[in-house]
Amino acid sequence: MSQTQRAGLGPRAGAALTPGEFMLSRDDFREIAAMLHEDAGIHLPESKATLVYSRLAKRLRALGLESFRAYCTHVRGRDGLDERQKMLAALTTNVTKFFREPHHFEHLEKIVLPPLIEAARRGGRVRLWSAACSNGQEPYSMAMIILSLMPDACRHDVKVLASDIDPNMLAEAERGIYAEHFAEGVPAKLRERWLNPVADGGSERKFSVAAELRDLVAFRELNLFGAWPMKGPFQAIFCRNVAIYFDEATQMQLWSRFPPLLSSGGRLYIGHSERLLGPAAEAFSGEGVTLYRLKQGARP
Repeated sequence: MSQTQRAGLGPRAGAALTPGEFMLSRDDFREIAAMLHEDAGIHLPESKATLVYSRLAKRLRALGLESFRAYCTHVRGRDGLDERQKMLAALTTNVTKFFREPHHFEHLEKIVLPPLIEAARRGGRVRLWSAACSNGQEPYSMAMIILSLMPDACRHDVKVLASDIDPNMLAEAERGIYAEHFAEGVPAKLRERWLNPVADGGSERKFSVAAELRDLVAFRELNLFGAWPMKGPFQAIFCRNVAIYFDEATQMQLWSRFPPLLSSGGRLYIGHSERLLGPAAEAFSGEGVTLYRLKQGARP
């Protein structure tokens, strides 16, 4: 036993972090974590080694590789870009549901949207953004609220941008077909109007979102730490339950990118376990639980 092990500092860099058919050393884990942070800003502590193993072991089998060392070499190599995207998708947590944290949608419906809809009827431009939209349930929830207040929204300059780093989730979002249990949080009137049953012979009933919802939402692949082609302004941005996977420095970097894209008085909705950090926090005033309004003059 080494001095490091006797001191209780964990396994050696070359020792296996988890049991299994593939060798995952501390060095392998650190390299995977570094790539995840480089690509998506996600902080991956060593306590997640079992999760990394379980999600990536299938990728090793698919590629016919015998160890995580070989996998890291492949992903870092010239021909590893496609697999690096697959690795990112496998390690990204995509937990979502319709009308998650319903107080946000209530605020959107009662406070934010009424004046925006009036402006849209006079020819104004309305833009909302669902950042890290996963498989689409959040932006479709936003669209349902819009259409419940403005059934002809698609004939006006009203749009929801929905972005995510994972192309697999975006493909699922664009299909707009979900198992019935996902609809549990949808208010009955909205469910009846905007969700259509699908008969596919499966064990669980499914539904598809109505065409009007699809027309209102534009899905785009986007890395929150890459280049942003859109210029805004947005009247509301939902960026919820994604910053919790970043370290504080990365969170501050993310929050600082939103004020320039928000209109004066625009709203930012974040997740229930998140908080604004750094200089960006000074640009907003609290307006509710994990709900913020851009201060007058705070937009550059």
